[in-house]
Amino acid sequence: MLNQVESPRKVENAVYNTIVPAGTGWMRELLPGQVLRIVDLEGNQAVDTLFFDSENPEDHYSAVATITAQKNIYLTTGSILRSESGKELLKIVADTCGRHDTLGGACSAQSNTVRYSHDTLFMHNCRDTFMLLLAQHGGNYTKRDLAPNVNFFMNVPVTPEGNLEFADGISGSGRYVELLALRRTMVLISNCPQLNNPCNAYNPTPIQLLIWNK
Repeated sequence: MLNQVESPRKVENAVYNTIVPAGTGWMRELLPGQVLRIVDLEGNQAVDTLFFDSENPEDHYSAVATITAQKNIYLTTGSILRSESGKELLKIVADTCGRHDTLGGACSAQSNTVRYSHDTLFMHNCRDTFMLLLAQHGGNYTKRDLAPNVNFFMNVPVTPEGNLEFADGISGSGRYVELLALRRTMVLISNCPQLNNPCNAYNPTPIQLLIWNK
């Protein structure tokens, strides 16, 4: 069953509101108590996302620590996203999609050629977007800081044999997920450009990002 919970927050009260076009990225710090809403504007858009402890960038989001602590491979309302050291970075406080993937990882030039065909090597991918944003941001972030990420709105069922399937999305137009920052957290997003599997309904679309203060 999907755990869908509406938010009490009003768009007009947000202190930040932007549109991230399909295939592009976004990087920004959240302060403790701030809430980030990610909106799937047109439906079935995969939003690849990484999180870092701002005070210790090497301590990034950990799928293993998060899954182990909550004993569930999917994320939804109530899920706490943890770092490699086990720190609580963020908590999902509202979710109208109901389930998000934390196993499928981000597409890259290399994975595209393995999954699909060699002629996809030059296609835009999330790993390249991540690395571009890290390079533009500067500071202590490098490609070594990339790790298995969250795929918001993406549907990746696990088969009885333990395999992953990239299936049709379960999101829809206007659905969103909200994350409460529990500590200073850097957020890195690639609004996935993937055209080779149904994670984006073969049609990458823009997302909306909003932030509220405490």
